[in-house]
Amino acid sequence: MHVSSTQYSNSGVSDASQPVPSSASDAIAPDTGQADTMVFAGYYVGNMEMYADVGTVASYFDSHQGWFTRCAAPMDVKPIGHNGYAISLGRFGSLNFQVQPKIGLHLLPQNQGVYHIETIPVPGYVPAGYDVDFRAAMSLAEKSQPDIAVEQATHVEWELNLQTKVHMPKFIQALPQSLVKASGDKLLNQIVRQISKRLTRKVQEDFHTMMNLPLPGRRR
Repeated sequence: MHVSSTQYSNSGVSDASQPVPSSASDAIAPDTGQADTMVFAGYYVGNMEMYADVGTVASYFDSHQGWFTRCAAPMDVKPIGHNGYAISLGRFGSLNFQVQPKIGLHLLPQNQGVYHIETIPVPGYVPAGYDVDFRAAMSLAEKSQPDIAVEQATHVEWELNLQTKVHMPKFIQALPQSLVKASGDKLLNQIVRQISKRLTRKVQEDFHTMMNLPLPGRRR
């Protein structure tokens, strides 16, 4: 399952929302380890604009201990060491099957304007019936033609490769695989779209408020 970008011009945010052509490896399939485990995988992309030069935006992202917890709210976020976080995503469900996923994310220091995020274990926590592999990258680039409201702007692009293995209860295993696939795809889309849209919007608002800059798409 792949997802494309839909532009929200009033906020300068491009959000993952609609399916795009995918390869066979994106389809849901039984995990080879357990017959009652299924794998959902997706690739997501998005972007947003920041009204400042690349160096200023990078300094903001480098100091994630300040903005990450603020912008991830209302999700519950707890630090793991200096660069990690345990995040409770909320309650999601489909086909009368609900999960409350919690994942650990490691925000690696930037490498030449590129940031990577990957999953890490949450100390003392054992996922109940699921396993998440989260691999994201975010890049910063000077915008060649800044908006008229500012002299400098930075274009931020992100991509996410997400794989989720879910241990299916007996009543789900009895359903047609095509139904489980469609429901799982829809749920994964829902989770990523809801969280990515909210997080990018709040990051934009947090950054531009701190810098006393107009929000993209809005005039002073």
